[in-house]
Amino acid sequence: MRHRGLASLAVVAAGIAALQVACETGAIKRTILIAPSDMAASLWDILQSGTFNHAIALTLGEVAIAAVIAIVLGFSLGVLIHASEFLRRGIEPYLVSYYAVPTIIFYPVFIVLLGVGSAPIIAIAVLLASVAMITATVTGLDRVPRALTRTARVLRLSPLQRALLIQLPAAAPYLFTGARLVVAYAFIGVIASEFILSADGMGYAIAYAYNNFDNRTMYGLMLLIIIVVAVVNTSLDLLDRRLQSRLQSGRGR
Repeated sequence: MRHRGLASLAVVAAGIAALQVACETGAIKRTILIAPSDMAASLWDILQSGTFNHAIALTLGEVAIAAVIAIVLGFSLGVLIHASEFLRRGIEPYLVSYYAVPTIIFYPVFIVLLGVGSAPIIAIAVLLASVAMITATVTGLDRVPRALTRTARVLRLSPLQRALLIQLPAAAPYLFTGARLVVAYAFIGVIASEFILSADGMGYAIAYAYNNFDNRTMYGLMLLIIIVVAVVNTSLDLLDRRLQSRLQSGRGR
């Protein structure tokens, strides 16, 4: 695993170095893309000045709220769909093709229902992210070994005991994967919506800088988003690995 991490870092470093050389030599025009060193300098200035602190806090807050709602809603609906064969037959075909429909097209409806502000942005992000959690929940519950289910029947466990002691631990890896996807989709949904619906937030700030030909600020903010998403994803990946190792060690016992 360590070698894979070093290889990934080497690839990223090589890409950044190549991009830096291309920008410095003029192979890529500054009006199109600025050098990675300039992006880092712009990001440093942005963080030092505090000009975009409110926009950063707003976007991260919206992402967090959308992710929590999507996880809770997706898990609840996933449990219901798994428990009802009728619901499963009716809804599952739509879940398979759900992401073929761009959810951003529903923004006029959400504006009419929820008004202008954070509410429609969070709603679109939830709409985009919750299906990943529904699918992960159904898949995880489907993959619970039959031997464990039979053991629960033999021990005469109550439905609550069966869920807490057998089903949730067995489905945990799938649920955690679903949660990771929810966070990724929440970032996409919030930032994409801010380009269209908001007068604040990081998405709006990037769009404003683009419209005013302020490439330095635009790429600095884009770099900040990339770093935040990378840190969050890496942290969740580490938690996922620890969870997997604990479950495997528990099964080994």
